[in-house]
Amino acid sequence: MNRSEENAVSGMSAGRSAMRMGPAELVQAAAMARRFYLEGKSKIQIAEEFGVSRFKVARVLETALERDLVRIEIRVPAELDAERSDALRARYGLRHAVVVESPAEAEESPDPENLGEVAADLLGELVNEGDVLGLAWGRSTIHMAAALDRLPPCTVVQLTGVYDAGTAERGSVEAVRRAAQVSGGDAHPIYAPMLLPDAATAAALRNQTGIARAFEYFDKVTVACVSIGSWEPGISTVHDMLSDEERAHYASLGVAAEMSAHLFDAEGRRVGRDLGERCITVEADRLRRIPEVVAIAGGHRKAAAIDAVLRSGLVTSLVTDTAATDALMTAGPPPRPALNRADPDGP
Repeated sequence: MNRSEENAVSGMSAGRSAMRMGPAELVQAAAMARRFYLEGKSKIQIAEEFGVSRFKVARVLETALERDLVRIEIRVPAELDAERSDALRARYGLRHAVVVESPAEAEESPDPENLGEVAADLLGELVNEGDVLGLAWGRSTIHMAAALDRLPPCTVVQLTGVYDAGTAERGSVEAVRRAAQVSGGDAHPIYAPMLLPDAATAAALRNQTGIARAFEYFDKVTVACVSIGSWEPGISTVHDMLSDEERAHYASLGVAAEMSAHLFDAEGRRVGRDLGERCITVEADRLRRIPEVVAIAGGHRKAAAIDAVLRSGLVTSLVTDTAATDALMTAGPPPRPALNRADPDGP
């Protein structure tokens, strides 16, 4: 048995007994291993590309062998597409991009439920003890919360009101409670609709004790989880809550996507800022200051909306699927890196 075969055997046995790696760790380890073993790049070159020390690169490569990621080929779980993940991360300058195989039977459906399961694993990897986790309303974040099975002790706060106050128990509030239950930390839900009839009503609600207490945590959020909606029926919560006249008005401004009740045009610029005055939601400038903002969105129908939000610089990481990724990789010229999070609309 030669040395490479011995490494493979020892890696297999260690991989079975070691703790599982999160999806971002798997994708990064696969990308670094590909650079080192297949492309012949040095550890220093890899460190410069990924913005880490060469010592971390060495540890990741060693772990890749120990966890059975590297033998003759580079392997990650079948549902993760490591090559697309790495390409998408590089194109948009993201901190993490995790691409999941799109279910064949749900090719045209937005946000397949398996995205929530992978996002739950990613949060288990990104959240540290003592963090404040923020959850915005969205079907994908609700699926994510339902799939959570591990989370370090942390505080969980709701970042937006709910789509319909009558469904709070099945939506954002329950997602916050579920995440807090898994982590063993405190929960700070918001018992209020996301969209109000006017700015005065929204302002009055923000001053209510329970809601104001949740808002106090917004500046303390260290990891946020958000959803992305296209500007069309059934795929955007905000679109569905507005009147026909209001939809036409915002469409005339060029809205292409929404995230947490913030609207964006195709270039990632915020439009229709007046809508935010009527909404119970985390402000865009606060989102921009959160160190890690993970978006969960997939499906070919959402690709243009995902592209628009990524161009805004508000999102640092993305969990998506192969259908959306294939469209994103050909969506016009590459944007500026998302990790340069200056406001594209100025101060």
